[in-house]
Amino acid sequence: MSIILSALQYLGYILIFPGFLFCFLGGMLLCGIDRKIVAKMQKRVGPPVLQPFYDFFKLCGKETIVPAAAAKTTFLMAPLVGLAALVVIQLFIPVFHFSAFSGMADIIVILYLLLIPALSIIIGGAASGSPYAGVGLSREMVTVIACELPLVLVLLAVAKTVGSALGTGLCFSLTEIAAYQAANGSLILRASMIPAALAFLLVIPGETGNHPFDAAEAETEICEGMLAEYSGPPLAVYKLSHAIKMLTLTSLFVALFLGGIGGKIVNILALLGLTGGAAGALGVLLGAVVLFLLCALITIVCISLVHAATARLKIEQIFKYYWTVVSALALMSLVLAWYGL
Repeated sequence: MSIILSALQYLGYILIFPGFLFCFLGGMLLCGIDRKIVAKMQKRVGPPVLQPFYDFFKLCGKETIVPAAAAKTTFLMAPLVGLAALVVIQLFIPVFHFSAFSGMADIIVILYLLLIPALSIIIGGAASGSPYAGVGLSREMVTVIACELPLVLVLLAVAKTVGSALGTGLCFSLTEIAAYQAANGSLILRASMIPAALAFLLVIPGETGNHPFDAAEAETEICEGMLAEYSGPPLAVYKLSHAIKMLTLTSLFVALFLGGIGGKIVNILALLGLTGGAAGALGVLLGAVVLFLLCALITIVCISLVHAATARLKIEQIFKYYWTVVSALALMSLVLAWYGL
């Protein structure tokens, strides 16, 4: 009986929270908030916040057209692989004091898993046989390479800061990073970590392919790039993956830099006299709500504001931007952390 209950518990994690259902609702809402905020900044009415949901279900009802030159199986499976990878990533990211699969992954695994959605869209575009997709996937590859260096430097800076405090040199465990922040306060409050936090915020629009870092799609130039030949449910899955990736990256930012907030939630519950199972369940619920609100705030700051205020960059500008300005910010925090400052 205990094995069955354990299996059902993990199934609930995968399908409900922090798995697919949370990713679906949270990602789509973040996407809707982003579009609404950008419209307001540009003095437009903009679509309703729920418009991504309408678009998703509308696409699910459309016909799927597979190009004659496409590798059909790869073309149709690529969107599903990318979506599955993003849901798995969310399972490993601690929600303050709660983690669905604690101790089973670290930030190195997260770094590798983050490549799968980008690779899936590249493989799917290549499998379509479209020349427009070929141009888009080459741009996407450059963007992925551009974003990897600053992202790695940010993760190293966090790992060195927590590892030095714990006496382990480098700490790559997300669970230990979250626990350290719960006991000692959020890393973003450290002056040495502010450049790394800023660098991560600048990486998020590039990783998600949002304007002005959307050179791989560039609707006015190459007709949606890698997605040029996609339609129906496969296109809906790609749109959903884009929304979930916004949630995943903002959740990772919260886990890396704002984990100390979780300790405050637990203290509030203790003051209210909630202990044991009630405190655990309510704590997870409050953690999910606070996590989403923080993700929404981060989305508005690092995606919507940049989207509204900046013209779209060319692919060579994106590469130069990430390997100079953003990487320099992350490297600054890494050097400070390495010398214990």
